[in-house]
Amino acid sequence: MGISVTKLLIVLVIVIVVFGTKRLRNIGSDLGGAIKTFRNALKEGEDQTADTGSDVIDSEVTTKDKDKV
Repeated sequence: MGISVTKLLIVLVIVIVVFGTKRLRNIGSDLGGAIKTFRNALKEGEDQTADTGSDVIDSEVTTKDKDKV
C-alpha cells in the first residue's frame, strides 16, 4: 500500500530529467536559505517575547455609538 523505494527512485529520475540537476541544485539552495531565514526569524521573535516578559499593557476598547435616526 505504501510507496516503495523503487517507486521513489523512479520519481526522482523523472524529476531530474524534467528539471535537470542545475535547476534542482538552485531550488534546493533557495529552499535551504528560506528555511534558515525562517528559523532565524522565529528565534528573534522568541528573544523579543522573552525580553518583554510580563510587561502587559491593559487597555479598554471603547466604541463611539452614533445616534440613529
